[in-house]
Amino acid sequence: MRAVVYKGPFEVAIEQVEDPRIQHPSDVIVRVTSTAICGSDLHMYEGRTAAEPGIVFGHENLGVIEEAGEGVTSLSRGDRVVMPFNVACGFCKNCTAGYTGFCLTVNPGFAGGAYGYVAMGPFIGGQAEYVRVPYADFNCLKLPEGTEKETDFVLLADIFPTGYHGNELADVRPGESVAVYGGGPVGLMAAYSAMLRGASKVFVVDRVAERLQKAEEIGAVPIDFTQASPAEQIKEQTDGQGTDKGIDAVGYQAQAQDEDREEPATVLNALVESVRPTGALGVPGLYVPRDPGGPDEQAKQGMLLVAVGRLFEKGLRMGTGQCNVKRYNRQLRDMIIEDRAKPSFVVSHELPLDEAPTAYEKFDKRVEGYTKVVLHPHA
Repeated sequence: MRAVVYKGPFEVAIEQVEDPRIQHPSDVIVRVTSTAICGSDLHMYEGRTAAEPGIVFGHENLGVIEEAGEGVTSLSRGDRVVMPFNVACGFCKNCTAGYTGFCLTVNPGFAGGAYGYVAMGPFIGGQAEYVRVPYADFNCLKLPEGTEKETDFVLLADIFPTGYHGNELADVRPGESVAVYGGGPVGLMAAYSAMLRGASKVFVVDRVAERLQKAEEIGAVPIDFTQASPAEQIKEQTDGQGTDKGIDAVGYQAQAQDEDREEPATVLNALVESVRPTGALGVPGLYVPRDPGGPDEQAKQGMLLVAVGRLFEKGLRMGTGQCNVKRYNRQLRDMIIEDRAKPSFVVSHELPLDEAPTAYEKFDKRVEGYTKVVLHPHA
């Protein structure tokens, strides 16, 4: 089958790789109809992880079941399904508690598994014509038949639940104000989710004009952090108090305000200043224990200079960690079905699989309006 294969920093290629096969009675093989490029993929693409050449990317996958193992009971050939980026067993201590992003079974020695991602287990990614789904009864979410709302449903694999998860981590409640740092796909999903949860006012902080425009279109207040301190801009519009809650949808590759350089802790520190005393922060943005391209030795070891003193002084709470997609995907699916949510507003490009190398390059450079790309392997 054809697949997106990592070759080295800033290079992917479409290559022929071995077709997936049933390895366990609980597996299914899915013919991938839609698979998205995630901002997290760019960390590997840029060589900012320990990913080795040869890995097949792709953890946001939707398709139709082609083959089911003998142990699969709730799914059949022809079912249209979307899979959480988390690969989970469904029966370990963390899974039964709802923490499917931290499964203790699928990736021995590490809490959590995912498709096509470094250190997240032996699971081949879905930016390919087919993908194997283990523990399929648990990991597949059934969708309505046909092709309707395809670009909405594929976002259930990661970014829509992850944006919602940021709100859960920050405990966003109706009527509250929220500062979202990062206007990429996850940041826009976080802002959108805050509105779905009844937030009174949502700020989105970024510097990319297309992202800020998109934030304004959905009813958020755009904040260009290159113009002035984003925390001060937000305080000016909240009677000097700051917001009730804050969400970091950027992660460790954050950019400094006044220079075109990385400053990994800048978003965390800006959130500490943006949120009022006794508020809360949600951090779904990715942070890693090792970053080969970090701007200094501490950052390369995942150690950042965060203003813990101010965090403590203001009595702020902070929740972190990757999204437990299954905690949210069924409800969010039903909101899409009933036209209560339409997350596909973030999708800028739908392309055939063969155009993935160009899409990666343009998405990484944030050019030509590339904000979210969905690939169609069988187009």
